[in-house]
Amino acid sequence: MARKRTKSAGLNLPTRVYPGKSQYEYHPACGGSISLCPLDAPLSLVWARYEAACRGIQEKGNLAGLIADFFDSADFCRLGKETKNDYRKYSKKIISVFGKMDPDAVKPQHIRKYMDKRGVTAPTQANREKTFMSRVFGWAYERGIVKMNPCKGVRQFKEEARERYITDREYDALYVVAPPLIQAAMEVAYLCCARQGDILALTKAQILPEGIFIRQGKTGKKQIKAWTERLRAAIELAESLPLKDGMISMFVLHQQRGHRYTRDGFNSRWQKAKDKAAEQFPDISFDFTFHDLKAKGISDLEGSLMEKQAISGHKTITQTARYDRKTQIVPVVGGQ
Repeated sequence: MARKRTKSAGLNLPTRVYPGKSQYEYHPACGGSISLCPLDAPLSLVWARYEAACRGIQEKGNLAGLIADFFDSADFCRLGKETKNDYRKYSKKIISVFGKMDPDAVKPQHIRKYMDKRGVTAPTQANREKTFMSRVFGWAYERGIVKMNPCKGVRQFKEEARERYITDREYDALYVVAPPLIQAAMEVAYLCCARQGDILALTKAQILPEGIFIRQGKTGKKQIKAWTERLRAAIELAESLPLKDGMISMFVLHQQRGHRYTRDGFNSRWQKAKDKAAEQFPDISFDFTFHDLKAKGISDLEGSLMEKQAISGHKTITQTARYDRKTQIVPVVGGQ
């Protein structure tokens, strides 16, 4: 609600327009302020600038509208499927807080305040949501839609690098109780050092005489994972997954109607397998994620970090080093 005017001189001014220190300022309901013209300007100019500011806000819309435009953009269409799903999820939280604001009214201090409050219970999610917001503002800034990216310079919360290494005993205990779907996925993830999204998207056309063709959704790296007996057995296991009568599927890991598994659908079955393993092996911890299987694969590879990088498909050796989690056995003094 606009505040009541305290000076009679301002009674002829447009609504939400007030005299500032040197200029008339328009304070729209969506937040922020817009400088219109000097205080000595005629009233007709004040009204003209006010109407122009209103048209600009209406044309540009609010942050919710800007996010919708980003989702309709070619930049968004080029993103991976899982990234798109994540961005849509993050947008709901951002819109609930900033959705009605003029994008240019969002300042770094607003982002910091949001991060501080969100970070009390979910610092990692706060980081992801801020990254998404920065992506939207960066896209809009390059196209002249907004004046700045308010996320620039706002620090994220420090995230501890994962160090969880899945031992052979833990892997075998989970594998023995898991259903064929999870068993096949575990083997492909471990043997090929592959991400979950690339495995769920794997099609039968990618099964080649030389091995399994995988183009990493995150880095775009193209590789053919050469056959071993164990890898062939994993694909044969996937081929045994049931299909309803008359149904066919293009996916290696598929549902009974032939559709691919969504991330949430697969994760639900993954969690059930871990819960079952925890019941049968109460002395073993299953506090690892599916993505940790890729780290186990890289850790168990023989050779130098450079050789592991070539197999994993990482862009930098630093990325490979973060996945190499197996504790190294070194000699003691006198034992070299």
